[in-house]
Amino acid sequence: MSDLIRRAADLLRINGLRWQAIATGLDREVLVRVPEPGEWSAMECLNHAESTEEAVFAARLRVILTTGGTFPDFDPDAHPSNVNETGDPTALAASHARQRAASLGLIATVTEADLDRTGVHGSLGTVTARELLNEWAAHDTMHIVQAERSVMQGFIADAGPWRKFFWDHDVAARPARTDG
Repeated sequence: MSDLIRRAADLLRINGLRWQAIATGLDREVLVRVPEPGEWSAMECLNHAESTEEAVFAARLRVILTTGGTFPDFDPDAHPSNVNETGDPTALAASHARQRAASLGLIATVTEADLDRTGVHGSLGTVTARELLNEWAAHDTMHIVQAERSVMQGFIADAGPWRKFFWDHDVAARPARTDG
């Protein structure tokens, strides 16, 4: 097994445990807290991870490994936005865990030779299995960090003199975003 395949599988396995711990170890109020307008709560991050695990990442890898065909773009803003009000974090985590186990089984079938196989992304063009595995591991970790950063916000504000040590994570203390 190549280093990439092993490392990606290891990271996705560990992140799956992190998702489970976040969803089952924290109360709902902490999970649904939106750090600032336009950013996702931990619950929304988990929902996104659950929505993309099988339908996007595993599905794309299967296309690359089998037909090399085209797979569609994915719009992250199209997933249910009411998850904070109606979602069950434990159920989401359980669904994600089942999907992650299947994904890890799929990744275990990938060989070194498969890493250079290609598929066609709807908007990015030709991509390799190697690129997809890197994207999958980075994407999942990015949303774990985003979820954990969201959870941090409720504690940073009341950290008193220690707050300054959280400057790179404190959404209330940073300049307003400009998206234009």
